[in-house]
This record gives sequence, C-alpha cells and structure tokens, in this order.
Amino acid sequence: MTGQHWVVNSSTTRDDFINHVTELFNKHHYVTFTWDVAKQRTKRQNNALHVWLGQVANLLNESGMDMKKTLKAETDIPWTMQSAKDHLWRPIQKTLVDKESTADCETTDYNKVYEILSRHFSQKFGITLPEWPKND
Repeated sequence: MTGQHWVVNSSTTRDDFINHVTELFNKHHYVTFTWDVAKQRTKRQNNALHVWLGQVANLLNESGMDMKKTLKAETDIPWTMQSAKDHLWRPIQKTLVDKESTADCETTDYNKVYEILSRHFSQKFGITLPEWPKND
C-alpha cells in the first residue's frame, strides 16, 4: 500500500485518525507510522523566500557586492536567487534550525534566518536588505 499523510490538529481529527488506524490494522495486521509535530513551512513562505532572495541578489549586485567580495576573493561571481539561497540562507538555516532543505523548515524558522542575515549585512557591509515580502 502506498504512503498517506494525516493532519491531526483537533480532537475530531485525532478521533478520526484513531478510527482509521484501527481499520487499517484490522484489515492488514501491519501498519507503520511516521509523524511530525511541527508545522512545515507554507508554500506562501517558500515563495516569499525566493522573492526575497532574488531581491537580495539584485541589491548585492547593484551595490558592487558580488560573491567575490562577500565569499571568495578569486573570481567575480554575480549573485542569483539560487546562489543567495545556497551560500547565504542555507548555512545559517543549517546552523540555526539544523535543517538542510528549506522545504523542511517550520513556519517560524524563516523569520529567524531572515533576522540574522539582515543584521549581518547591516553591521558588516552597511547594506539594508529588503523587507520580507508581503502577501503579494
């Protein structure tokens, strides 16, 4: 049987899940469960992350702060959304919340990483990074 997921966020969904588990066990006599206890980041948060990282990449490039100046001294490397994600966002995320993928982040993780990056660029380079994108 293929995997499924079930969100339990109320006593009603808990009871429904228990009933479903009972039915599965009675039918198959073998069921394996995996669970998460935190809310994963939303699609909206992921989209906002990509918009913001693109804005950061553009701002750094316009400010003459290519990757050579901020990361490697040997080569001129312009920023992209993906390079900002890989070289700015992910190292802080990994250290702060111990998650490699942005898809594994909880809803509260993005703001923590954003605050650290914003503070770092302000203090080290005198650059104010863009505000986090709104609902648009």
